[in-house]
Amino acid sequence: MRSLALLAAVTVSLSSSVSCWEGGHRELRNREIRARNIVPTGGQISSAYDFVIAGGGTAGLALAARLSEDSNTTVLVLEAGDSGDAVATNINVPDNAYFNSLWGSSNDWAFQTVPQPNAGNRALTWPRGKVLGGSSATNGMYWVRPSKIELDTWASMIAPEDQAGSVAWNWDNMLEAMKKSETFTPPASDIQQQGDIVFDTSSRGTSGPIHATYPGYMFPTVGNWTPSLAALGVAGSPDAYGGNGWGTFIATSAINPSNWTRSYSRSGYIDPLPPRPNLDILPSATVTRIIFTNTTSGGLTATGVEYGVTANDPRLTIGVRKEVILAGGAIGSPHILMHSGVGPQDVLAAAGVPLMLNLPGVGQHLQDHLSTEIIWSTTQDTASSIHASNSALSQTPAFQSFINSATVYVNTSTLIADPATFQSEIRAALVNVSTLVPSTDPTVIAGYEAIYNATLETLFLSSIGQTEILLALTGTTSGAQTIAIQVAQQHPFSQGRLYINSSDPFASPVIDPQALSHPADIVLIREGLKLARRIGATPPLSAALGTELVPGTVNVSTDTQWETWAAGTVGTEFHPSCSCAMLPLNQGGVVGADLKVYGLTNVRVVDGSVFPIQFAAHLQAPIYGLAEQAATIIRSQYNGVALPWATASKPSSGTQSSPSPTAASSHSGASILSSSSGFTALAVASTLFAALFAW
Repeated sequence: MRSLALLAAVTVSLSSSVSCWEGGHRELRNREIRARNIVPTGGQISSAYDFVIAGGGTAGLALAARLSEDSNTTVLVLEAGDSGDAVATNINVPDNAYFNSLWGSSNDWAFQTVPQPNAGNRALTWPRGKVLGGSSATNGMYWVRPSKIELDTWASMIAPEDQAGSVAWNWDNMLEAMKKSETFTPPASDIQQQGDIVFDTSSRGTSGPIHATYPGYMFPTVGNWTPSLAALGVAGSPDAYGGNGWGTFIATSAINPSNWTRSYSRSGYIDPLPPRPNLDILPSATVTRIIFTNTTSGGLTATGVEYGVTANDPRLTIGVRKEVILAGGAIGSPHILMHSGVGPQDVLAAAGVPLMLNLPGVGQHLQDHLSTEIIWSTTQDTASSIHASNSALSQTPAFQSFINSATVYVNTSTLIADPATFQSEIRAALVNVSTLVPSTDPTVIAGYEAIYNATLETLFLSSIGQTEILLALTGTTSGAQTIAIQVAQQHPFSQGRLYINSSDPFASPVIDPQALSHPADIVLIREGLKLARRIGATPPLSAALGTELVPGTVNVSTDTQWETWAAGTVGTEFHPSCSCAMLPLNQGGVVGADLKVYGLTNVRVVDGSVFPIQFAAHLQAPIYGLAEQAATIIRSQYNGVALPWATASKPSSGTQSSPSPTAASSHSGASILSSSSGFTALAVASTLFAALFAW
């Protein structure tokens, strides 16, 4: 494989504004990667910094770049993984995400859940990037935004704690932040025609560090996606990025069209910078704990951050003058907090970690998108078959930029024949809320109820997708000459937790997402799979599909068979979140609207763990938006500048459509939760949680 490189020498003022961001568009192939602000192994760093960021992933590097725009501010990033230079080709060539990925390597945290009773008693694998750039360096590059109603719901959930601060997270303000992070490039005309691509430039960013575009090579099969969904009554989306992110569309991807490389937090926010004397990024440095002192106001103040290379190496400490910012992701950030003595009192006592602050919500409210797929044989060319051929075409940068991008977000009325009845059954299941929450803390239970009610009463009957259905041409476990349609639930009613059971910060946390613990989740996945099978049988897409190989129509056709098969095959869609939820403290919240951890005077969390609800979206676009907002909030505080949204409280703009039944509606049972499997909501919950509380 050819050598790739990302950088060209550019000049950027240390105080450059967002509109003047330079260099994010100028990655070059076939040049040596320049580390610039990345400290080499054994290199020297200062003894103290204004800001110490724990985690050099999607959010961490974006935040570091923005904070260090202030030349009088010093910033250190501590990243547990290495620089990624040795695996640059694996990262930079987009289709290597499928054909030569970093999963299972030393650049993957390779987390595993505990066995999941409702998912075949399997321990599910949760890959996460352990490298500069984090999961933005290893993911499938989908670039999808949440919808207006989801972001406005998020803002409303923290509003009781901080009405003024909550507006940072509504649609209008997050849209501007997401646009600030991206440079959108329309597809070439032939790619647009072949893929039946529709887009609206008015909702897209034009000068941000991260590139969003379409692959440089397209298959005719992708162009058959939208008309097949339309034949089933599911309309295309004219602008999936403008607040109404439902229906069928071809998603943009985090790809730089100037050279067909992955655009991720390192290549976009860090590599184009000239050396900044106020920014250091230290790879292979695992944060082990935050060091605190008491303040006269009763809160705890972080004065240092401890880190080490391995569990056996000496621990080193960096001083903190202003703030510690956790950007370790949905797993890393609560893990660091708990090892620092901040978290549920019973968990820390059992793990042998001295308690600094009892904060019951740390690690709670954990949510994920669960997915599985139907596989067909095909005689058509696919990305996997061309890649396997090792042909001249397979070696071209344009072809190697092809990754999956055809998707549809399907609402409840498309999936369920009687959505109102289904909603009523889910509402009734909340009567036994204590059996659905892996905590006895009343604030955590209250938070579960708040998330549950927001999901059910605000999102569930809206137009936004409850399942995402994706077309995959990049190979399956059944071979290269196959095509898959994947199904992923988007707003789970199941919530889990993660916690520590050891005082060793190098030990992995215990991860229990409680997959499918709420029976509504398997129903939504089941109905999504049934729709996916109908999509595969609908022209013009059906012309490309042969025999259904997995699960096969003979093996799976009834609701019971679908549920049993799905429970045994679902896995992560790689979107864990919500484990340091932005909720009021009396709802098991961990951070407030300003992202500060409750009870800590100068520690914030800036990553996907702060989302209180799951979005019908892939998470990197909103995480970049989160990082941009965080940088604005922090710089405003220390620079004495008013927040841009502080002077205006205009209503959030955008439209919200109402769902309507379509020809795709399929469920005919009167009681939806009491499906053909014979389980009622209460029976499923009681069985699971009797086992859960036994440990």
